Amino acid sequence: MFPQPDRADLLFPAEPTQRAIARELYAHVRDLPIISPHGHVDPAILADDEPFPDPARLIVVPDHYVTRMLLSQGIAPGELGVPTRPGILARPPAGDGEYRTEADGRASWRRLAANWHLFRGTPSRLWLEKTFAEVFDVTDRLGPDTADDIYDTIAAKLAEPAFRPRALFERFNIEVLATTESPLDDLARHAKLAADGWGGPGGRVITTFRPDNVADMEFDNWRDNIDQLGAITGEDTGTYPGFLAALRARRQAFIAAGATSTDHGHLTALTLLLDEREAAELYRRGLRGTATASDAEAFRAHMLVEFARMSIEDGLVMQLHPGSVRNHNKWLYATHGRDVGGDIPQATEYLHALTPLLDAYGNDPRLRLVVYTLDEYTFTRELAPLAGGYAALYLGAPWWFLDSPEVLRRFREAVTETAGFYNTAGFVDDTRAFCSIPARHDVARRIDAGFLARLVAEHRLGLDEAAETIVDLAYRLPKRVFKIGEKLA
Repeated sequence: MFPQPDRADLLFPAEPTQRAIARELYAHVRDLPIISPHGHVDPAILADDEPFPDPARLIVVPDHYVTRMLLSQGIAPGELGVPTRPGILARPPAGDGEYRTEADGRASWRRLAANWHLFRGTPSRLWLEKTFAEVFDVTDRLGPDTADDIYDTIAAKLAEPAFRPRALFERFNIEVLATTESPLDDLARHAKLAADGWGGPGGRVITTFRPDNVADMEFDNWRDNIDQLGAITGEDTGTYPGFLAALRARRQAFIAAGATSTDHGHLTALTLLLDEREAAELYRRGLRGTATASDAEAFRAHMLVEFARMSIEDGLVMQLHPGSVRNHNKWLYATHGRDVGGDIPQATEYLHALTPLLDAYGNDPRLRLVVYTLDEYTFTRELAPLAGGYAALYLGAPWWFLDSPEVLRRFREAVTETAGFYNTAGFVDDTRAFCSIPARHDVARRIDAGFLARLVAEHRLGLDEAAETIVDLAYRLPKRVFKIGEKLA
């Protein structure tokens, strides 16, 4: 057995004076409720409140951080239990023979345990070990010799009422959890949550409006999605004005289901201000199937400005998550679909790309635009100065490939001198892994405690100000920026 070390000072500075201050600051936020304004937890988990499945299907199968690392060492996702796309005759990565998928949770868990060394130094290991210890009271290190015991311990706990999703939600001290749905979602799970007193405006579980599958002509089945959008809303999406009317109608439905924000996952941050005639012509080309790649990019860019205009009208906070080359691993996408670890970051330009939107609405305090990046080199050069210069713009926390202790620390170092603390939007966990939410928020709070402790130790900030600031970063700022608890239009 390999017990875990004492983690009371996890991620705090090694320098004794700063470490002592960090402990004191962390104490102010350790037990604060969690505000999770952006993530990808399936709302069905909480709406249905069924017991979680076996440990592998809870912890391994849905976590693309885990499965992509194992794929990098030749262990295909199917061997871990990740389902293949419906109707797809799956082939192994080499292209020959039968692609064997694993249905037995224990076998998948043993695969993870046998390769646990691959995760040394990664945030995945940090999150998972905190989850094992703090959620399931498992303190032995995962490995071949401990795999079965840990699996059995977690499996036994998952059968207990205290480990059902809503009970864990309470235990995790989550005040608000935002999920993410497309305009084509019927929001039935959120309706059930509202009927149970968990959802709706001011609810504990709220939705987020993510229109990529209808705003991006290059999205899978875009033309069919447009037709479905029209059927749902009763608007004529065969015309550009009807398309906009349908989007406005769905936004209102999302607001009624508790939404306070939208989310846009475009390849770039490009924005364009087109007149209605130009936009309508691009839309017609898309419907006819004659739109080029540059047409699709121009339409996405225009729609970001259009969505900003809609946000001013209805009050939804706008989030922009650019910079991910989706489905770069084509075999993975063809076999298992989207969001299973096949995406890669690219360099992203913001200064010129956002200019049309900011020229139109950047000084309008009614708009709140939270911008994220997968390109940390833009923190100092572009994003912090932009957030420090426009009333509408806020910096989102490091996410996805950047959600690690090192980058969270570098983020504060890079942006604070230009944008301060109060032009940032607070931490977002951006996760599908429900049980890791407390671990991720705790890591962010510890990093902020360490950063603020250095400012105090260097006599750049009073201890009382640092204490107020860390509470703002962990709790008050995300509530304010994302309008949590506010009534929208």
